[in-house]
Amino acid sequence: DFSNGFITAEIFYWYYPEDIQLHSFDNGTSLATKLGNWSQLEKFFLKRNLNLSKELIDGTIHCKPGAAELLLQDIYVMLTNKRIKILRDNEVDFTDRNYQHKLPMVARSTATKAVKSNITLSETLAEPDIIINQQKVQAVIDLHLLQRQQERIDDPSIRSKSNVNFKEIQVKQGDRSYVSSSMTSTASSSALSTS
Repeated sequence: DFSNGFITAEIFYWYYPEDIQLHSFDNGTSLATKLGNWSQLEKFFLKRNLNLSKELIDGTIHCKPGAAELLLQDIYVMLTNKRIKILRDNEVDFTDRNYQHKLPMVARSTATKAVKSNITLSETLAEPDIIINQQKVQAVIDLHLLQRQQERIDDPSIRSKSNVNFKEIQVKQGDRSYVSSSMTSTASSSALSTS
């Protein structure tokens, strides 16, 4: 589990044993442990002038899909000076946009589900400022609405399909004499049973 930073500290310990004190890192799972470990690592990165993206670190802390893999790729390139096949585009995107795009329209997320899928509880706990959390939620909703608009532009037939078809039916009235005679016989039989 890369989210707590312990394995990352172990990796850098092999290259910088004088700068990384492994005994000061905790191998726990709480948010406080994760933030503490990554805070120590960020101080080390500044000291050694190593540039790891804050977005990748935050994505790893909050277990965003693909974040740990991208972080590990950057660490490998940084420590070995070797080129590897790039696993990502220039833009880091930890939303579920690619997954949603593969689904049929009826199975895609609503705005509420998009917020739930793209913002983790640990993210809201790590950032105590309500306004910043509201801005994150609004950004997810705005992105969701933008994607839906783009889908409608890309495939206008989605809106032009008629979803509901009504069929003409005829209702025939029942024989009223049958209904009234059955009600009369039911009433007389219940009167006999009570006496």
